[in-house]
Amino acid sequence: MKRKLAAAIGIAGMMVSIAACGSSDNKSGGSDKGADAKALTVWLTVDAQNNWPELVKAADAAVQKAHPGVKINHEYYGWPDKNTKLDAVLATDKAPDVVEMGNTEMLGYMVKGAFAPIDASKLDNSAAWLDGLKASVTYDGKTYGVPYYAGGRVGNWRKDVAASVGVKTPPKTYTELISDLDKIQKKEGSKFSAWYQPTRDWYAAMSFVYDAGGSIAKEDGGQWKASLSSPESIKGLNDWKTIVDKYMHGDKTKDESDRYIVYGQGKSAMIFGAAWEGATSEDPKNDKTGKLKGNLENFVMPGPSGKNLPVFLGGSDLAVPVKSKAQALAAEWINAFTGSAGQKGLMAKGNLPNNKTDLATLKNDPATVVPATAAESNWFVPMAPGWGQVEKAQVLQTMLQNIGTGKKSVEAAAKDADAAIDKVINTK
Repeated sequence: MKRKLAAAIGIAGMMVSIAACGSSDNKSGGSDKGADAKALTVWLTVDAQNNWPELVKAADAAVQKAHPGVKINHEYYGWPDKNTKLDAVLATDKAPDVVEMGNTEMLGYMVKGAFAPIDASKLDNSAAWLDGLKASVTYDGKTYGVPYYAGGRVGNWRKDVAASVGVKTPPKTYTELISDLDKIQKKEGSKFSAWYQPTRDWYAAMSFVYDAGGSIAKEDGGQWKASLSSPESIKGLNDWKTIVDKYMHGDKTKDESDRYIVYGQGKSAMIFGAAWEGATSEDPKNDKTGKLKGNLENFVMPGPSGKNLPVFLGGSDLAVPVKSKAQALAAEWINAFTGSAGQKGLMAKGNLPNNKTDLATLKNDPATVVPATAAESNWFVPMAPGWGQVEKAQVLQTMLQNIGTGKKSVEAAAKDADAAIDKVINTK
C-alpha cells in the first residue's frame, strides 16, 4: 500500500546528534539507552488497532514477561494526521518510543536525524528482509527502522473479457500478454481500454524502467545523479509508452488514485496495481457492471525483459525516535512485534511478510502465490537526501503525463526530468 512522503517534515529544528545513540550489545538491536525503562509508548496506525490487535497484545506480553512491571501505552492514528502530530511531538521532550511510518515517509525523517540507529543483525529475519523494504530503512549505511509488513502490485484482468477472445488462462510471458491484449482491444474497439493504465502512475512506469535495467537515479561517490535519460531507462519508458498508446483510451492526465473505481465501471479489461484493487473494484458499491464478482483474476506481471516485472513494495516500517528515553526497550518491542511469530500473524491477515524466507512459504498456497511471487522482484525509490523534494514537485508524474499525452518525446521529457531531479536530489 502506498504511503506518500509528507510534504513538510517539520523537524528541521531538531539539533540532536544521532552519534550519541549508537548500537550496543544488547539483544534487542537498539541502544542501551532506556534498558531499565519502566514505561513504553507505542504509536501505530489504526490498521493494527482494527485488523490485528491480538498481535499487538502478543508483543506486549513478550516484553512484559521479560521486564515485569513495564507499562506499555498505545496510541493509534489515521494516516492523514499521523505525521502532523508526530512532527509536533518530536519538537518536545515527550517523543513516543516506537512509531509506525509508511515506508516512503522514512527517508525525510532519517535525513533530519529524527530516528535512532538500530543494529539490524540482532533482529529476527533481518538478513532476509526484502530488498525494497530494507532500502526503506537504510540511510548513509545505517539502519534506522524495521520493516513491518508489505503490499505488492499485480496484474488483474476480467476473465470474461479474456474468454471472449479465446483466452482462458492469465499470461505467463510478456509476448502472451501483448497478444492477449491485442485481441481484446481489436474486439472491444477504440473506446475501451484493454489495459487501463493511468499515465501519472509513476510506480507502474518505473517498474518498466527497472525491468529494462534503468533507474531513477544512481549514487556515485556519495552523490546522486538522475538517470532517467540513460539508454536503459529510455528503453523502459518506451516500453511503458507503447502500453499507454495501444491500450489506454481513458483520460491521459489522470493518476492511479481512483483506478479501482474506473475499473469497476466496466470499460477496461485489465489493470496493474496494488493487490487489493481488484477485490475493491468488484465490491457491489464499485461494480457498475454487476459482472465483476468472482470474475476478476490476479496474476504475476511479466515484463518485456522476459522476467517478472519488478514491483514497488509499499508498506510500513517501525522506528525509534532519537529522543526516546527507552530506546533499548523500544527495539525489543519492535522485534517481538515484527519477528518470526509476528510475521506469521501478519501473513494470516493477508499481508506480505518483511522477509524472503516467510515470503517463500506463501508460494505454496494458491490463495497467496501470485502476490508472493510478484513481490520477489522489487524496487524502491532512491534513498537520497533530496528525494522528498522530487516527490513533492511531482517530477515523475509531470514527465509521464508529457510523454503519455504526446506533449514531449520520451527523450526530451526524460532529459527535463533528470535536470529537475539533479537540482534537488542531493539537498537535505
